[in-house]
Amino acid sequence: MNNNDLAEAIAAAHDLPRSDARKLVDAVVGAIIDAAMRDEEVSLSGFGKFKVKESAAREGRNPATGETIQIAAAKKLSFTPAKAVKDKLNS
Repeated sequence: MNNNDLAEAIAAAHDLPRSDARKLVDAVVGAIIDAAMRDEEVSLSGFGKFKVKESAAREGRNPATGETIQIAAAKKLSFTPAKAVKDKLNS
């Protein structure tokens, strides 16, 4: 499922024009990204949490040449599903 599919599902479920549903999807994604940029956790009850995690700089190897390379520190957005989601997936 992509953004357009999600917007279509929302539009069908709530009798909205698809363009309005797409604006809602884009707004939700934008709000999550904005919160992540401020290092804030986004917790959606019954769905899960989006949280920024930092990985430290480290050494790695180029798989093609075996040469040692430096991998820069980075921030990553992680998602942890809520217990209700885990239970539905595993039932």
